[in-house]
Amino acid sequence: MIQQKMKAALLLGCIMVLVLVSVLLSRNNIEGIDKSFSSLYTDRLIPTTDIVYLTESLYQKRLLMEKQLMAQEENSWENVSRQLNSHNQRIDSLVGEFEKTYLVKEELASLRAFQNRHREYARLEQKIVDLGKAGDRSAGLSLHANSGEALFGKTMARLRELTQIQSSVGRELFKESHRDVLQFVFLSTIQIGMVIVIGLMVLGLIRSSKIIHTKSEPFHLN
Repeated sequence: MIQQKMKAALLLGCIMVLVLVSVLLSRNNIEGIDKSFSSLYTDRLIPTTDIVYLTESLYQKRLLMEKQLMAQEENSWENVSRQLNSHNQRIDSLVGEFEKTYLVKEELASLRAFQNRHREYARLEQKIVDLGKAGDRSAGLSLHANSGEALFGKTMARLRELTQIQSSVGRELFKESHRDVLQFVFLSTIQIGMVIVIGLMVLGLIRSSKIIHTKSEPFHLN
């Protein structure tokens, strides 16, 4: 009987160790899920919103320049220059916020390429402003329609590329979170099963001890 109790105690100890290991693994899965969802919000959703604002600022600059070049009446190029500088500062600020997030290698390279294209485009805008101030509207219009359009397209292409990379990394994070959830459900099921086994073993030991106690009681004859 002592040998059976030792076996039961050993089995119970092994089950408790398994429960402890599964609990630790479950905790690790929960931390992984929390990290993935935090990254989805902080490093993917917010930067995606920043990309929308970047796109908006670029188009506003483009429309501002077109309106100035196509206007019949002479407008202040100084005012246009101030508005362009305001948009450029906003773009630099958004890029700075973007850089604070976690970026994979491809994202960082794409962001750097966007910065380079935008700087080129900003320099071209300044040339058009200078031509406008000098009264050479036709030369500015030609520069805007040819080199400006091509460079604007390249700048926007870098933003689209960055958006695609963001989407791809976001999908990988989602898949990782899904795997962690499945593992957590699996480990939780195992934990429930082991708790049931422990409960049955405890009931069996209690029942066994009662039987032994009953057999050990002496019979009294009247």
